[in-house]
Amino acid sequence: MGTRVPPVPMDPAAAAKSRRDRHDPDEMEGLFSRMLSRTRNVLPDPPVSVDGRLFAHLPHDFVDCISRLPDVLLGNIVSRLPVKEAARTAALSRRWRGVWRSTPLVLVDSHILPADAGTAVARADARRITSAVSRILAAHPGPFRCVHLTSSYMEEFDGLLRRWLQILADKGIEELILINRPMPLGCLLRSTFFLPSTFLGMTTLTCLYLGLWKFPDTTGVKRVTFFPNLRELGLCTVLMESKDLDFILDRSPVLETLCVESNIFKLGLRLVSQSIRCVKIILSFFEEIAVVDAPCLERLILSGGWTKDGVCTKVKIGHAPKLHSLGYLDSENHVLEFGNTVIKAGTKTSPSTMVPSVRILALEVRCGVRSYAKMIPTVLRCFPNVETLHIMSGETGQPSGKHNLEFWNESGTIKCIRSCIKLLVFHDFRGDRSELAFLKFFFKSALVLEEALIVMANGSFTSMEDMLSKVKPLGSMKRASSDSTITINPQGGSIWNFKKASDFSLCDPFAND
Repeated sequence: MGTRVPPVPMDPAAAAKSRRDRHDPDEMEGLFSRMLSRTRNVLPDPPVSVDGRLFAHLPHDFVDCISRLPDVLLGNIVSRLPVKEAARTAALSRRWRGVWRSTPLVLVDSHILPADAGTAVARADARRITSAVSRILAAHPGPFRCVHLTSSYMEEFDGLLRRWLQILADKGIEELILINRPMPLGCLLRSTFFLPSTFLGMTTLTCLYLGLWKFPDTTGVKRVTFFPNLRELGLCTVLMESKDLDFILDRSPVLETLCVESNIFKLGLRLVSQSIRCVKIILSFFEEIAVVDAPCLERLILSGGWTKDGVCTKVKIGHAPKLHSLGYLDSENHVLEFGNTVIKAGTKTSPSTMVPSVRILALEVRCGVRSYAKMIPTVLRCFPNVETLHIMSGETGQPSGKHNLEFWNESGTIKCIRSCIKLLVFHDFRGDRSELAFLKFFFKSALVLEEALIVMANGSFTSMEDMLSKVKPLGSMKRASSDSTITINPQGGSIWNFKKASDFSLCDPFAND
């Protein structure tokens, strides 16, 4: 027998390319669908429902009352139908023939599919959608009220997206949701497929969400206001540099809401805006989030952050006199800084390290890990006027210490607990001794507490009896506020709805659904 020659090892770059080249299209499409499903949690809902349908009258019902309505009401009806049904109204009668073309266009490309197609879009279906979108954009004279493009294969058609964006700009697009296809990794790893800079000229935009794109380089772009009407901006897995984010924020003078979702790249956010009211940062890593000058900022929402190469996100709060709601701050992934003071366990607070405007505060804590638990009193002292406190109990893994009531008593008096907090919401309660010790300390200190809501962690209890046995000590203990109530929510579930977090008609952006 001959000697077997061992295979030559492949260098890492070639191995990675080989793995990418072997990706099954269906597997890649499935991955895209999962990413898109996560992104849809933050995308604005379209103003039309896919369930809308157009039905003709039965033959014996010859009285057509709807066609007698004024044009403005007919247009209102058409604008609430999916685009296929809306365009079909032109065939109803001469009265309806021009209604669709004279009504501001609402186009959601996923509504072009059959109603039973589901959220996953097959490649062939996506190509048909792409062709249909081209015809619709060309046929409708505008203006365009709302266009959601999440299911079209734009990269496969040379110059198609650039033409679409020019049409949208020419016909007065107001709300644009633009998600890239095909598989995002292919687009993000290649350096050739940038989002065309044509969209920078859409001065009529009021709402813009971009997903799975490389942002165009803004170096050398003329210094003019590109988005004079933009009020809401979403960046979902968008590869960009800090200077590009500064660029778009600087040129959006009436921007009120900024949403950043699934940013996995090195990026810093320097917030200087005279108009912004709400910032949502979801499943993202920033080296630094600096609120430099934001006099109208009311909500700073942080969720699902992480450390990168051992570096935490630095959260710096500067001039934000209206900041009302803040969280979820996580001592594992966030470092608080006020002025030049980094907040550490035991840091002595002063007026320069306090944010008195915050009334709703959300913290992610690991009560059983000493290094994290020691941060809780210090952080709470930085927000002396909090009235609603949300605590999300994180998994502790292997606790580094036993934290009984004495541990918390040693932290001393905390002003917001003693005299301000009226509502405590404790999420993901598992019944750990460290959780119970914190809650006992809280109840013994909270003089003005009105209600405590304890939300159970899913799968943490074997039975209702097991759950009740864990919370029983809380119900029987003497509380500083004797009139306060303790409510148990055994269902667990999601903590809040990201879309509702910027709904200012709702007082608490962290409230359960």
